[in-house]
Amino acid sequence: LRPHQKDAIARTIYGQNTLIAHVVGAGKTYTMIASAMENKRLGHCNKSMVVVPNHIIEDFASDWLQLYPNANILISTEEDFNTHNRKVFCSKIATSNIDAVIIGHSQFEKIPLSIELQKKYIDNQLEDIVSEIIKTKFEEGSNFTVKQLTKTKKKLEYKLEKLNDQSQKDDVITFEELGCDMLFVDEADEYKNLFAYTKMRNVAGINQTEAKKSSDMLMKCKYIDEINKNGGIVFATGTPISNSMVELYTMQKYLQYNRLQELGLEQFD
Repeated sequence: LRPHQKDAIARTIYGQNTLIAHVVGAGKTYTMIASAMENKRLGHCNKSMVVVPNHIIEDFASDWLQLYPNANILISTEEDFNTHNRKVFCSKIATSNIDAVIIGHSQFEKIPLSIELQKKYIDNQLEDIVSEIIKTKFEEGSNFTVKQLTKTKKKLEYKLEKLNDQSQKDDVITFEELGCDMLFVDEADEYKNLFAYTKMRNVAGINQTEAKKSSDMLMKCKYIDEINKNGGIVFATGTPISNSMVELYTMQKYLQYNRLQELGLEQFD
């Protein structure tokens, strides 16, 4: 490992959540692998989940065994996430004494958080929006903003309704039950389309609609934050900002939401 890789690994061990924003070719893969294994060796985590683009799962695994030949890793295949195999694979993650599991971006989305946790996080979002609507009404805020926020509030309420109406629940293993307490996300820029409430119009990159996979990622990050005291998430991307400052704010929402709250900066404006 090169000095910059060791520095990044040290940051994940001594620091809190980490963004490895090294350029393409700087060895982010090795940095993430060594980070997962060293955190496990030092007892900072029990089992890592590594989320990578689907087409590089096998390459990532072979790099892992090159660095750590005795590592005990579980690798997902496309078949593992067919409806009838998914439960078996998730059970395997939950019951195996492994160092890490490597899964694809699209597969990660298919492992749900428990309905209770989803409700809790959506309720928090609703509280945020309601206080934002009140603030906007009292300030000289435009009618347009209130309309936008009210629309978002309705969408979230509909989401909650759908969660409450899970009478024919699919008996799946939830994300919490897997026992993964550290999360690594490669090509994390894939998750930059996160909704941001704002009074500003015509600002490039601000999403007024929410990508489902991004809101799912945010909820899972919040969960890992809770169980690992803001130290269990590592994002890696060569392009943390490609179009707009909003992308930096989005990364902060994933990786240091508590800090944003402390500073009163949960809202983009």
